[in-house]
Amino acid sequence: MILHSTFAALGLPSLSHHQSPIASLRTSWKIAAGVGASNARFGRGRKRTPVSVSASSEQSSDSNVERKRKVVEHICLLKAKDSISEKEENDMLDYLYTSQYQMGGVVAISLGQIVDENSERYTHAVFMRFQRKEDLLKFYENPFYLRVLEKHVYPHCHGLMNIDYEAEVEDDMLPIFRKGEEFNFGEEFVLLITFSDSALGGPAEDALTSLQNLTKEFPSLIVQLSQGLNFHSNKKEFTHAVVIRFRSRKHSRASCSFPMEYFFFVMANYFALLEVEALKIFFGSSEYKSMWRSKFEPITKRALPIHFSVNPVGTEIM
Repeated sequence: MILHSTFAALGLPSLSHHQSPIASLRTSWKIAAGVGASNARFGRGRKRTPVSVSASSEQSSDSNVERKRKVVEHICLLKAKDSISEKEENDMLDYLYTSQYQMGGVVAISLGQIVDENSERYTHAVFMRFQRKEDLLKFYENPFYLRVLEKHVYPHCHGLMNIDYEAEVEDDMLPIFRKGEEFNFGEEFVLLITFSDSALGGPAEDALTSLQNLTKEFPSLIVQLSQGLNFHSNKKEFTHAVVIRFRSRKHSRASCSFPMEYFFFVMANYFALLEVEALKIFFGSSEYKSMWRSKFEPITKRALPIHFSVNPVGTEIM
């Protein structure tokens, strides 16, 4: 069964294996301009910190080889009950967020209320990064985390799904720990994919590499991408996961520093005035559409795209 995400906040139609996650933008930028401001929100309560891995937009000119560091990433999608109150929702997210302080190995975390509707009815997403697989395994068994699930998650949710995978990020402190101003704002985009069995290995890896290379051509829109093969016990549900941190409109307008990006910088400014996010510009680009049609569409059985807004914690102690 193919998942169909309406991706309503992006003004997109249902997703099938024949469509890119942002397929509806093929009718030109007129549609994107008409979408207006997104209803993206980071839950209904306290603002929380970002968590996706990111590579610095400025790369060393002395080296053609970018040093990488392996990390382990965890995605948890929740289905909150319709009866959940605002206080219960805030408490649930706060306890999930602060669980990082009760255990070792958590490098970064972001979480929030999912903006777009999806056929699986997931309402909230949690993203975590760990240094090693052993840290992730300890996380699952941590008494504090198990109590959080028992007291603050399970009573208010009727389902959840976990995805775990090993990824590579730039081997530098800020990208690994996702610190710095560029990580304080933006949109966290999560794409879960099931590739056909015959594509696992060569074609699937080629598709993911093509996506990674393409994101590097849009540093004024994208902070970082991480992706990998799902090794969780439910790996038959989705074989791979991709997480992309998109810049906020504020940082999209301020971070263009390469002459070759001039066209995209101008377009980003234009659509920012129309309150269209960086992720819509990227997924609406001809480069992305061409890459999806040629690399992903022939080998993708199902896909689930979701995203949520990221806001800074500031100096608040949680």
